[in-house]
Amino acid sequence: MTTVVLKPGPPARTAHAFVYETLRRAILGGDLPLGYRLVQADIAAQLKVSITPVREALRDLAGEGLIRIDAHKGAMLREFDLSEVREIYELRRMLEPVSIRKAVERITDEEIDLAEGLRMRMREELDPGEWVELNRRFHAVFSDAAGSPRLCAILKGLRDGAAVYVGLSLRGHERARRAEADRDHRELVTAFRGRRAEEAVEIVLRHLDATMAALERLA
Repeated sequence: MTTVVLKPGPPARTAHAFVYETLRRAILGGDLPLGYRLVQADIAAQLKVSITPVREALRDLAGEGLIRIDAHKGAMLREFDLSEVREIYELRRMLEPVSIRKAVERITDEEIDLAEGLRMRMREELDPGEWVELNRRFHAVFSDAAGSPRLCAILKGLRDGAAVYVGLSLRGHERARRAEADRDHRELVTAFRGRRAEEAVEIVLRHLDATMAALERLA
């Protein structure tokens, strides 16, 4: 197995946070191939930290569903699993409309402005891993606004599980996919400003279907 050279993430207050952000960006940005084995000693040596923060970061990433920890093989990126992707997006198609309809009734102008700010940052972001993270935060603004903690937690879990696949869906067509996503995000913000729930639902379902179609083509 060839060891991938990691690009150090931004400075952080703790070694744990530094390792976590570095690995998360590498995973979401597609720098690490699916199925890649994350060797703690190699990571620690590359990032010039001890084993402990690496172990903690891997545990956090496993909790988010970005990697899996095998009792015998250690920490590994998940393989591309089309059946898992289909299940995630099927569930999101069911739950996102419920969340959106709730959010349209409750969202504040300040929250819509926050979403628009994240959208603008995504337009300028060059790092694919950071783009995927901003995308996750953008959609979380609306589910947070729904005022339904249990529904929000379920959607967060699904989005975390989908995050690595969102990055994968950009491969080969990154410019076109990002332009398409920005159009959907812009229209979604506009629909929320106008408190047009069904229009927002239609946009989100189209957005989910486009990502799923891109992933189907990779299978």
